[in-house]
Amino acid sequence: MPDPCPTVRLAPPSLRGVVRLVAIVAGCAVALYLLWRTRGVLQLAAIALFVGLTLNPIVDAFDRRIRLPRAGVILLLYAVLAGGVVVTGAVVVPSTVRQVQQLSRDAPRHLHDLRRNATFRRYDDRYQITAKLQRDARALPSRLQQAAGPLQRVTVQAFGFVSQLLTVLTLAFLLMLHGREYIGMALRLTGDREARYRALVIDINRAVAKYMLGNVAISGLATVATWLVLTVLGVPYALSLGLLVGFFDLIPLVGATLGAIFVAIATATVDFPTATIVWVAFIIVYQRVENSFIQPLVYGRALKVNPIVTILAVLVGASLLGILGALLAIPIAAAIQILLRDWWTHRPGAVVSDAYAPAQNGSTVELVQP
Repeated sequence: MPDPCPTVRLAPPSLRGVVRLVAIVAGCAVALYLLWRTRGVLQLAAIALFVGLTLNPIVDAFDRRIRLPRAGVILLLYAVLAGGVVVTGAVVVPSTVRQVQQLSRDAPRHLHDLRRNATFRRYDDRYQITAKLQRDARALPSRLQQAAGPLQRVTVQAFGFVSQLLTVLTLAFLLMLHGREYIGMALRLTGDREARYRALVIDINRAVAKYMLGNVAISGLATVATWLVLTVLGVPYALSLGLLVGFFDLIPLVGATLGAIFVAIATATVDFPTATIVWVAFIIVYQRVENSFIQPLVYGRALKVNPIVTILAVLVGASLLGILGALLAIPIAAAIQILLRDWWTHRPGAVVSDAYAPAQNGSTVELVQP
């Protein structure tokens, strides 16, 4: 008759097991310490990786059409981007500075005109809105100068920014030039799973590139649309406000709404409440069109990130790296989601469906269960 209550004997851990556990814990602690000490370098490397993934499709397209070495194509693209930044700065920055100064001078007159509206006057008498806005408007030029800081501090920061920018561009250049060789060497180490991981890398590359390029294109479209609408409404500083909306539109989820609030305040100085109502109606319709039509058209099916994951990713990215973290949050979340989906599809005992079929060499490939 078998014993209904078998005896369990606890053996003391072996010396080898204890040493192995201590070594693992010490190794993890050292790795975390090194990651923390090199976090600045890792941030630059991550930014360079995303810059390389973003520009790589453009480099590939020109590499097939222009008889230049790939390094020459990358340098030509850098030159075009640098020229665009210089031209934009030369055209936009002086205009923006003049418009900010003009806004500071005209703010008292605009606020006086707002007082003619009975509804606004009632709330203004209660909350002193006009007095606060006039005080902030008069202090705007001095605050802009104070934000610049002393010349020495600005120079040091500028050199630091330039050095970081050169580091990012150099790393991105090498990744675009030799990235396929590096990835090929790493994939060859995976043995029989090389085809699977190669398709996975292609999917992640496509998702990140489509998001980054698409986000810039959508932001430019928002800038142009805002500029045209504000010009029609006769709102001053239309170009600066359009650039403001375009910049905020780069931030996922809440960016366009934040920019729209600033513009709504500016429209109140023109024809309150008619111009403000027209602007609010336009931005609501535009955001619906952008979310339902423009974004799916630009991004395609490369990004299918769960809304909850999107919100959490943006919050975490913003808390870690500020605006830059919010910009990179969604492509990072999309890449992680692709990795998790691939792992879930290929886990032991999984039934493969065609809901997820990574693409290889621009075509759809079918994954079979190993």
